[in-house]
Amino acid sequence: MTVYESRRQRLYDWMAQENIALAMFEDTESRRDPAVRWLCGMPADALLFLSVDRHSILIPWDTNMAARMGQADILMPYNDFDRQAEKAIRGTLDYLKIPLSSKVEIPPVTPYLSFLRYVELFSDFDVICRKNGIHQEVVHLRSVKDMEEIARYRKIATLTNEIIDLLEEQVRAGSLTTELEVALFIEAESRKRGCEGLGFETLAAGPARSFGIHAFPPYTAGAFASAGLSILDFGLRYEGYTSDVTMTFARGTLSKTQENMLILVQQAHDFALDMVASGEHCRSIGLAVEAFFSKSKKVMPHNLGHGIGLEAHEAPSLRSGDDNDWVLKPGMVFTIEPGLYDNQAGGCRLEDDILLTEAGAEVLTKSRIVLL
Repeated sequence: MTVYESRRQRLYDWMAQENIALAMFEDTESRRDPAVRWLCGMPADALLFLSVDRHSILIPWDTNMAARMGQADILMPYNDFDRQAEKAIRGTLDYLKIPLSSKVEIPPVTPYLSFLRYVELFSDFDVICRKNGIHQEVVHLRSVKDMEEIARYRKIATLTNEIIDLLEEQVRAGSLTTELEVALFIEAESRKRGCEGLGFETLAAGPARSFGIHAFPPYTAGAFASAGLSILDFGLRYEGYTSDVTMTFARGTLSKTQENMLILVQQAHDFALDMVASGEHCRSIGLAVEAFFSKSKKVMPHNLGHGIGLEAHEAPSLRSGDDNDWVLKPGMVFTIEPGLYDNQAGGCRLEDDILLTEAGAEVLTKSRIVLL
């Protein structure tokens, strides 16, 4: 049994319990959903249907790509349905002989007008569109990585760490002096290592722009790692999965405020890491770090961390909100990224990728605060 078949089997069991006959997943230009890749390997632009009788039907735009990368029981070209989702749904219902009045679940992000259209077209079925349905179940399943995903993350971390070391070396040597040079360097080095590219657009903010959590625009031709504090946030995408790290570069004689920010962020990073354990509530870690900063009359204006995987931000969430009920489990991969920002002094953030194992926290990446 392939890893994709194994993942689908878990969903088939869930569908049987929920009395769902057919479920639709959509990864299209207007509604991206990496669950399609997680369930069958198809990287993009496809509909995927799962039936409770354990059949999977992949309906891609690119049949050549699907033949090489998609792993489903049945492959049907989207052209066969005039590239219209409603025709693909009807074709799937007919092909699989789904009984009338059965429950058919569609993605929760389906626009309301499209949902009404489906209800009208498939009035002989019970069309369901809900927040806490099969798509949320996939979110929970994806939050705990399987052995293949964990092996992939160790590979991604190795590649990311190579570039982290190169970045420090090149910045120290004076070879990278602008935000643009840094961003393009990361892109080039990631491609050389067989990556699909970047997990998200690199955020390179020199001292004039590091006051922002996420600099806008993400990078410019301005100076990087010159006197003051510079922030570099990047991630590599390898076989669909992304890393996510943030380094801070500090150069020259720093103010007391800047020195204090660097010390506090490093301490908060280490403090949060010490709290990582199976069964720990994610909210508790977020609250503890915010309380740590408040003792020094500092406020962290963003969440402590988040899960990573096929998306740069996914479950679990390490945040202090009272609606956060995520609990850490072995197999989860997530970031820890405390940060502080000041309009005059600039910003500092330190972000690493963490794998929780049965033995405890494994720090996959080697991000750092670089003193120049």
